[in-house]
Amino acid sequence: MNVSALSGRTRVAILVIAVLLFGAAAVVYVLRARSAAAVAPRAAPSSSPAPRETALERGDLLMVRAGPSPDSGLVLAVPASGEGQPRSTGLRCKRFYAAAGTGLCLRVTNGLVTRSEAIVVDDHLREVRRVALSGIPSRARVSASGRMVAWTFFAAGDSYLSVGLSTRAGILDTRTGTLVKSLEDFTLEKDGRNYRAPDLNYWGVTFASDDNRFYATVSTEGRTYLVEGDFAKRRVRVLRENAECPSLSPDGTRVVYKKRTSSFTDPWRLHMLDLRTGRERALAEPANVDDQVAWLDAQTVMYSRLRGDSSDVWRVPADGSGRPELLLRDAYSPAAT
Repeated sequence: MNVSALSGRTRVAILVIAVLLFGAAAVVYVLRARSAAAVAPRAAPSSSPAPRETALERGDLLMVRAGPSPDSGLVLAVPASGEGQPRSTGLRCKRFYAAAGTGLCLRVTNGLVTRSEAIVVDDHLREVRRVALSGIPSRARVSASGRMVAWTFFAAGDSYLSVGLSTRAGILDTRTGTLVKSLEDFTLEKDGRNYRAPDLNYWGVTFASDDNRFYATVSTEGRTYLVEGDFAKRRVRVLRENAECPSLSPDGTRVVYKKRTSSFTDPWRLHMLDLRTGRERALAEPANVDDQVAWLDAQTVMYSRLRGDSSDVWRVPADGSGRPELLLRDAYSPAAT
C-alpha cells in the first residue's frame, strides 16, 4: 500500500467531513435564529408624527412665514430679541398662535375636497385635537394657561370690509372637551336687554386669565362692538362701539384693538382701552393695521402689517408712546411663548 497516497486520501476525507460539519452547524444556527424571531416580542409601530425641528419653548416668538401660497405658511420660532436666525418648526398653517405649551394651527388643505381645520398641538407640536370647520382662517388665539383656544373663519367674503361679511368664531375648552362652534349660539346683551338679529357676526376672541371671561367683536346692522363674554353662562354683553379684534393685556387691565377711521385707504388704527378708567388712546402706529395684535410683553404689542403682496411683523408700545419697529420681514400671525 502506498503510504503517501493513503495520507492524501485521508486528508481529503477529513476536509470533506469538516465542511459537512460546518454546514450542519450553520443550518442549526439559522433555524434557531428564525425560531427566536418568531417568538420574540416586537415593538408596536409608533403612531406619533415625525419629530419637528423645534418645539414650543419659553422665550420664543412664533410666527408664520409669508410665502407665495395663500393657503399656508411655515411656522417659525424666532428668539424674543428678534435677533438670530429663525428656526423651522415643520408646521404649516394659515394662522397660528401658542401659549403655555398649547398651539393652535388653522389650516386649509386644497385638493379634490377643500378642508378647513383647527388643529390643537402640544408643546412638541404633536396633534391632540382636530376640529373640522369651513371657510377661510382669519384669527387664532390661545388663553395664557393654554387651556382655551379660539378661532375665527370667514364663511363668506375674505375681508372685514366685505359687503355681506359672514364669520364664524368658535371656542374649545381643551381640558373638558367642551366645543362651541359658533358664538352666535350665545345670548347677546345690548343696551341692557337681550338682543337678537339675523346678521350677527363674531370674530377676534381674546381670553382673560380665569379661562372663562373673554372679549371679542360682534357686528350687527353695519356697526361693530367690543363685547365681554362669559363662557360658562354662554352670554356676551356689549361694552362699546367701534372696536375690532381685541387683545387683552397680560395683567387683564387693557385691551388693544383696531378702530375704524373715516379713511377708505387706511381704514383701521390701533387703539388701547384702559378697562379700569374707560380711557382710550391711539397707539403710535400711523399705518393701517388689519390684524389682531399679540402682546410681546406687558408693555408692547406686535402685529402684522401689509407690504404689497406680503406682510411684516412690527411692534409698538401699548401706551401710545414711542414708535413702531420692525421685528421680522415676510411674516405674520405672531405669538410670544
